[in-house]
Amino acid sequence: MAMRTSLSAIRLGALYAGAVFLAGFALGALRTLVIAPRTGDLIAVGIELPVILGVSWLVFGWLARGRAAWPLPARGQAGLVAFLMLMALELALSVVIADGGVRGFVADWLTLPGALGLAGQVGFALIPLVHPAARN
Repeated sequence: MAMRTSLSAIRLGALYAGAVFLAGFALGALRTLVIAPRTGDLIAVGIELPVILGVSWLVFGWLARGRAAWPLPARGQAGLVAFLMLMALELALSVVIADGGVRGFVADWLTLPGALGLAGQVGFALIPLVHPAARN
């Protein structure tokens, strides 16, 4: 049963990351092309962050609804898988679009907008631990 829960948590985390990444891609394009030129990067990230965290909350709730309660370790595993997958997807996108490689991807975290975005990604990973749909 533990193995089944673990595999389900991995699948849940992967689905959660994939769905939120797609939404984040669209929001990121809007932020980069429309909002940031008018407001600056920090304000643009500050506008985007609550929206993507709200989307994350809704997506995770939709994916976890109707299932039995998830034990805390399984919720943590889903969040960790989601975070690692999201970071891998973000890195791949950064390499393709920004051409900065791993060094540029990590260096962005040293800027205020980058640090705020990373904090949002950590918040995204914590949603499975606190969302009521997973705790039933």
